[in-house]
Amino acid sequence: MNLVWILLASSALAQSVAPPAAPPAISARDAMRAALDKQQAAAARQREAIRTQAESVGVWLAPGEHVNGSPPSEPPRPASAAAEPAPQMPCDPIADLTVTPIIDLVAQAQDLEKTLLRAVIEQESAYRPCAVSPKGAKGLMQLMPDTAEQFGVKDPFDPQENIEAGAKYLKQLLDKYRGDLPQTLGAYNAGPAAVDRAGGVPDIPETRDYVKSIMQRLAPTRTDPPSIPPPKPIEN
Repeated sequence: MNLVWILLASSALAQSVAPPAAPPAISARDAMRAALDKQQAAAARQREAIRTQAESVGVWLAPGEHVNGSPPSEPPRPASAAAEPAPQMPCDPIADLTVTPIIDLVAQAQDLEKTLLRAVIEQESAYRPCAVSPKGAKGLMQLMPDTAEQFGVKDPFDPQENIEAGAKYLKQLLDKYRGDLPQTLGAYNAGPAAVDRAGGVPDIPETRDYVKSIMQRLAPTRTDPPSIPPPKPIEN
C-alpha cells in the first residue's frame, strides 16, 4: 500500500513541475495580418485625432491660405510672415517619422523631388495636418475642395490622401508649364488662370513671396527666379 501511494505521489509531483505546454505556433500570414491590423488601427486613431483637432479649432490662417485659389482679398503679409507659422496654431505638426515614408513613396510615384514636396508642405501648412484656411483649403498641402474632389480625396485631413492629391496636382501643373517651377508654384498658389493671364508668376505680392520662399528653400543661392516678371512701372 505504501508503494502504491509513493508511486502516485511521484506521478503528481512530476506533473506539477512539468514545463507548460508551448503555445501554438503563429503562421507568418497570421503574424502579418496582426501587424497590419495594428498599423491600420494606429492610422485610424491618428486620422481621428487630426479630424478632432480641425473641428475643435474651426478656421485659422494657414501659411498658404490662398493655395489653388484666387488672389488675396486682404493686405498681403510680408515674406517673413508668409514663411513662418501663424502665431497661435493649435494643431501639432505631424511627426517626421510618420510623414517621411509618405513623402518618399508619393514623390517616387509622381516623379517629383522629395525636397519640392517638403518645401511646399512647409510653406502651406508648416506640417500641420489639421490646417484650415478661411477660403476652405485643408490639410498638409492645403487642398481646395474642388482640387480634393478632382483627385478623389475622401478625407483631406488624412496625411497620405492629402499629400497624394497635392503631389498629383503639382505634377499636373509642372507638365502644363513644361517644368517651369516658378510658374508651377505660382499656379499652385494663385491658380493657373492668374499665371496664364500674366504669362508667368503673377504680380501679386503674396504669390511672389510664396514662390520666392520655396525657391530659396530649394536653392539658397537663388533669390530671384527668372520667370517672375518685374513689377510694372507706375504710370503718372
